[in-house]
Amino acid sequence: MTRLLSGVVLGAATLAAILLLPPVGLRVLACLVAALASREYLGVLHQNGKPPHLAPLLVLVVATCWWMSDVTPGPLLAVLLLGLGWLAIEVVFLGLTVDRAAARVLAQWYIGMPLGMLAAVESMTGRMGPLLLIATIAVSDSAQFYTGRLFGRRPLAPAISPKKTVEGAVGGLVLATVFVALAGPALLPGAGRLSLALLGVIMVVLGIVGDLFESRLKRIAGVKDSSVIIPGHGGILDRIDALLFATPAFYVYLQV
Repeated sequence: MTRLLSGVVLGAATLAAILLLPPVGLRVLACLVAALASREYLGVLHQNGKPPHLAPLLVLVVATCWWMSDVTPGPLLAVLLLGLGWLAIEVVFLGLTVDRAAARVLAQWYIGMPLGMLAAVESMTGRMGPLLLIATIAVSDSAQFYTGRLFGRRPLAPAISPKKTVEGAVGGLVLATVFVALAGPALLPGAGRLSLALLGVIMVVLGIVGDLFESRLKRIAGVKDSSVIIPGHGGILDRIDALLFATPAFYVYLQV
């Protein structure tokens, strides 16, 4: 019951934010979520203690999110150079190993960039764009869960997420693709059903990869959830893991 109530509240809050906040408000909200999710990500990486030098990394993530939330962001090279600059500082001056520093700076691209793109989608399409994007991922997640429970027999990635099944993934792929193909033209006037169906397939596959990616991070760290901020659901990162991988595909679709 706790999980269900939390999900309803979270869904209602997301819908209200999309429909009621002005564009600058959505950009600020995206950056706030990016900061909180990055804090969780860094906490997973540093299970044995408090993440060191946290503030500069969070500033880097927020700056990347804000940069990418612009409809016409500047060259991505500038964002890349910011990350490489802080990576060099962590390795040369702060004594972190290259692999540990790189995993930390990854938050810039893993979390900051896609959440910035999500805010930019609203500027490009109006409120219906992010609504379609988030709804597609929600349909995919729900379909994977229920079809997996009903028909699941073959594990999809047993070493990473034992409860995920091939049947559940197929169910999510089919239902979410049908959803975006049917709802897409109404929410994105001018978009063709065939291109939307292809986009749906790509988004669902990427969403599954994003889910498994975060599950792998948690399994390596030996934790069940990224945090306990959302009762019954874990952390913010646990709720947006699929969205982080799927959003860039939607963003690119709108750009081409």
